[in-house]
Amino acid sequence: MSIEEKQKQIIEDFELLDDWELKYEHIIELGKSLPQIEDKKKTESNLIEGCQSKVWLDSVLKENKLYFFADSDAIITKGIIALLIDVFNGQSPEDILNSEVYFINQIGLQEHLSPTRANGLLSMVKKIKMEAIKNATVN
Repeated sequence: MSIEEKQKQIIEDFELLDDWELKYEHIIELGKSLPQIEDKKKTESNLIEGCQSKVWLDSVLKENKLYFFADSDAIITKGIIALLIDVFNGQSPEDILNSEVYFINQIGLQEHLSPTRANGLLSMVKKIKMEAIKNATVN
């Protein structure tokens, strides 16, 4: 599935949930299925700066596709990074760099987060894009 298709799927999933209590429950459930980062990878360099809670992100490049692993010490944040990983996992660095992340606004997530959490969300997207830059093929 492409990044575009994955974002559309997330939007459709969230449209089925009537209120933000259900949406938060869904985000928390997503966090439970997060591809876990190894404890030894929970390093300062994998820590996402700008997040209120601790969030670690690591990636592996296999056959020009990036695969992400993460963890957080906060359940909502864990769910948010799980959403982002769902969109970008298994995509090429070039596709990640050329994509626009629009599902966050479409589902209304950013407006339901505190300013510090919203800032952390932007930091997560930035870190994923930085991982893509590190692994992009030089032409």
